[in-house]
Amino acid sequence: MKIAIAQLNPTIGDLANNAQQILDAAKIAAENNVRLLLTPELSLCGYPPRDLLLNPSFVESMANVLQQLAQDLPPNIAVLVGTVDPNSKAHLAGGKPLFNSIAWLENGQLQQIFHKRLLPTYDVFDEYRYFEPGLQANAFTLDNLHIGVTICEDLWNDEEFWGKRSYAINPIVDLAQLDVNFIVNLSASPYRVGKHKLRESMLRHSASRFNKPIVYANQVGGNDDLIFDGCSFALNRTGEVVSRAFAFETDLVLIEFDEEKRDLIPTNSSSLRGEGGISPLPETEDEEIWGALVLGVRDYARKCGFSKVVIGLSGGIDSALVAAIASSALGSENVFGILMPSPYSSDHSIKDALELAENLGIATEILPIGDLMTGYDKTLEKVFADTSFGLAEENIQSRIRGNLLMAIANKFGYLLLSTGNKSEMAVGYCTLYGDMNGGLAVIADVPKTRVYSLCNWLNAEGLGTGEQKNANLSSIRKEIIPTNIISKPPSAELKPGQVDQDSLPDYDILDDILQRLIHEHQSSAQIIAAGHDATVVNRVMQLVARAEFKRRQAPPGIKITDRAFGTGWRMPIASRWAVNN
Repeated sequence: MKIAIAQLNPTIGDLANNAQQILDAAKIAAENNVRLLLTPELSLCGYPPRDLLLNPSFVESMANVLQQLAQDLPPNIAVLVGTVDPNSKAHLAGGKPLFNSIAWLENGQLQQIFHKRLLPTYDVFDEYRYFEPGLQANAFTLDNLHIGVTICEDLWNDEEFWGKRSYAINPIVDLAQLDVNFIVNLSASPYRVGKHKLRESMLRHSASRFNKPIVYANQVGGNDDLIFDGCSFALNRTGEVVSRAFAFETDLVLIEFDEEKRDLIPTNSSSLRGEGGISPLPETEDEEIWGALVLGVRDYARKCGFSKVVIGLSGGIDSALVAAIASSALGSENVFGILMPSPYSSDHSIKDALELAENLGIATEILPIGDLMTGYDKTLEKVFADTSFGLAEENIQSRIRGNLLMAIANKFGYLLLSTGNKSEMAVGYCTLYGDMNGGLAVIADVPKTRVYSLCNWLNAEGLGTGEQKNANLSSIRKEIIPTNIISKPPSAELKPGQVDQDSLPDYDILDDILQRLIHEHQSSAQIIAAGHDATVVNRVMQLVARAEFKRRQAPPGIKITDRAFGTGWRMPIASRWAVNN
């Protein structure tokens, strides 16, 4: 039996076009004698649909589109489609109104429906808000082969691999007891650094433990703050990878179940894109993060209806990285850089920003803000009388710049990209209604030390992954990020001689403290015991707590870590929990 994985990039709620993607993949698969085609979790509506699921007309439309898709599919191919299914017993028995489901479509009809059994509620997941869990093992028979069916989280509860159970049941155990020939999994697994390696390691363990081949189909693309990296794959019964789709790209890959060997085997051309073999994974963390950020910007702009973006170019490293990402994602011709020097801006900052723009091939405009600052000073003169120059005046500069950028974005219909990094967002080293303005915070989940690492990687390699070979940057034969941008001390340049370390610890120190606090949930005592100065640790923890109100008002940021300031971050603003506990 030939099996294909359609690694698709759906748009949330675009039912007709998502169905067309499935149909197009099915036609290509059928031409290659594929018998079973897999698509991702909720492939018909895109994942996560969130509160669209509360709209009855949305659910009804999905059912209608699913029925039409079944009729349109080629004959002699079975297709598993991710969809939702009403819970008919909810009114009488209680429970959620929907199931997260897989529909088996074949011969113009819905043959069978399968329900997701394990519903995650951690991090960015909130599936119990919408779905009722399925209560029985899912399997079906196709051409005398018994196939076990799971949906995403159903495979994430192997107590031997994790050392514990997060749920009472393990669907893989149930399928092994049914003696299925192989297991398929339809997923929409959000990206974080190293997630693809974790998935393969986990499922290698399960395949080997239960002596069952596993085919894993993952969604790809960016939906709001979430990135889906793809990296779909198939494992034989010993846990060996026999096929893998590209990272951060759509793909259509083939595998074959050999009935004599009772195992999955690779085909001669495992990718229907014409590139056989097992697609390589990104070689470094910087390469995979770059691929995720480029995909995130491209899809956020495309799916929100933007073709061009505007960025404030300060001559600093953060805006330089965002400009490079945007140029690769959308093409340099679709990126507009605005320089807004103040009397405190250094000559080298303007020079560095212009050199960056020349390297990337993006258009720029210089809008000096000195006169605007004078106007603000004049207007506020009476109110600010008998006070000293301080943070309020510094922030006015940032807000002037934010106003100008928003004016340009509004006038021309551009998407404004904000350029603040995670270290700044964590401690509030950013200005509300100033540098935080924007429709997308590109590097809001990228610590400052990683910003430097990415820029150095980009200058050394200048390569993305798969099709993302930075076609838009490939003509550059010199450094992309000017050396001076990387080597000079970072500064907001809001007062004479200012550098970030006037207000913050060195970024190496700050980022380690933030890693321990945010990701590892360490107490102040534990962080101090790890070698950090107590005064610095307590101050950082206070800054993180105080800045929650700013983060709540920030634009969505692309998630690349296991603990981002976004959907999965649910901290109170008004709280009296001692931050130094």
